[in-house]
Amino acid sequence: MTEVQHQKWWGWGVEGVTFTHDNKPNFAPFVLDKVGLDLSLGGTPPPRFEDLEVPAPRLPDALADELRAAVGETHVVTGDMERVVHTYGKGISDLVRVRAGDLPRVPDVVVYPGDEDEVRAVVDLADAADAVIIPFGGGSNISGSLTPEPGETRPVVSLDMGRMNKVLEIDETSGLARVQAGVLGPDLEEQLGARGWTSGHQPDSFRHSTLGGWVATRSSGMQSDRYGDIADITRGLRSVLPGRVVSLRPLPSTSTGPSVREMIIGSEGRLGVITEVWIHVHRLPEKRLVVAYLYQSWGSALEAMREISTSDVHPSITRVSDPAETQFSLSTQKAQTGIKGKISTGIFDLLARRGWDLDQVCLSYVGYEGSPKHVAYQRRAVGRIVGRHGGIPLGTGPGALYDQKKFDTPYIRDFLLDMGALADVSETAAPWARLRGIYERTVTAARATYDALGVRGYIMCHLSHSYHSGACLYFTFAFPADDADGAAPPLEQYWQLKSAIQQSFIDGGGTLSHHHGVGTDHAPWMEADISEAGVELMVGLLGSADPHRRLNPGTLLPAHREW
Repeated sequence: MTEVQHQKWWGWGVEGVTFTHDNKPNFAPFVLDKVGLDLSLGGTPPPRFEDLEVPAPRLPDALADELRAAVGETHVVTGDMERVVHTYGKGISDLVRVRAGDLPRVPDVVVYPGDEDEVRAVVDLADAADAVIIPFGGGSNISGSLTPEPGETRPVVSLDMGRMNKVLEIDETSGLARVQAGVLGPDLEEQLGARGWTSGHQPDSFRHSTLGGWVATRSSGMQSDRYGDIADITRGLRSVLPGRVVSLRPLPSTSTGPSVREMIIGSEGRLGVITEVWIHVHRLPEKRLVVAYLYQSWGSALEAMREISTSDVHPSITRVSDPAETQFSLSTQKAQTGIKGKISTGIFDLLARRGWDLDQVCLSYVGYEGSPKHVAYQRRAVGRIVGRHGGIPLGTGPGALYDQKKFDTPYIRDFLLDMGALADVSETAAPWARLRGIYERTVTAARATYDALGVRGYIMCHLSHSYHSGACLYFTFAFPADDADGAAPPLEQYWQLKSAIQQSFIDGGGTLSHHHGVGTDHAPWMEADISEAGVELMVGLLGSADPHRRLNPGTLLPAHREW
């Protein structure tokens, strides 16, 4: 068996790591109040894997023998567990379906190449056998980019890049690193950090996603304000197509026609298998801290974020939660006793006496990096902006807690699923002038859908990833599905809500996704987002590279634009 470790087949993360509210006294009352879900009643644990009916692999013997000869006997796997793990990503619809044993099409084989030569061999063998190739990184995708098309009759090869996990070289003069695409976020930072470097890229999925996956889906990290999105960080790459390799050197800038690099970034496996990436790297900062702030209202918080983005300071993180997300965040805090508890209670009591409406406050985090002098300058400058918009600093204590727990939210999603609630996220980006309108439109659309479904639901939002002209709005929504006789199946209820939210982005002038990619989930909105003519260009590009639809078919394009 391969040494590559994977996430749980039924949920996020690794076995033994789960969310518990036993030490969070406000969480259960909050959930009961907001969505009517009584956590004391318990939930339904995930099913046993043994109870799933997994379709048998359809792998031709000749192809199986050739794959084993190419990568080694132990790196070609046809076991049920491995194949199911590689069938879905980790979106809520993925988890509902896999827990229900909904497995209409499962990869026939999982192959683990050890280097680019083996990737080329596997791709060429699959192409010659008219097999489908689906690249697989950490399996954290939440937009439907990993699942084979249900009616696929050809053999399906899941090409797992997990063995290709090394930093191959660092150009210290240029601040560049050449890295294999299968490296997970923590392993990348450990290898870079040992030599005093960092990529600065930390998406929510950081612990369970790979560099190649980041590039293939146009990822953005929590520190993108300072380090850029993955499209900024990626300077060169290599991508394997049948019979050939696209090789792009790490150049600072070029004038060589339409950018092939930009075409491959975000291509979700449809323009080949990414094997190596040249990335920007930076010296580890001398000092790093995250400071929490509190605003009286969402409107004042948005204005402060905009002013910070246009100032001469460049924080690594700019994030602010709306009142709903602020209340949720406070509900997940552990019980505070002693002096810390008294101080926390005292601050909110004081604000209430000053006339603050505590139901409307917005919690914000701003990250700073650099020399101690530079960090101090940035912190003072941001503090003045915050003050001008009526906000106050809460200090580094809450900021350090956020920094520690920032990757844990998916575990809460899985816990709620056990309890019978569907929770998911959708994010967009838009110019500053449109953000408030999109926010209000989306919240209104979600609430109207909850009413139409006859359920009690919750929607919350935060702003993050600030740019010169705009920012990202990241919405989280949850509701207990209506299980009464005659109600639509839970996933139909979910898609009614998800579709309303996605449409609100487009109607408000935003994009269908800021950093989760397209996959199959967001493909229906592609023509509205990039225009019909834009989709035609994409069809031409993908069709010229893969006329027989063997490279992860079904992602990126609306179903009616596939060939």
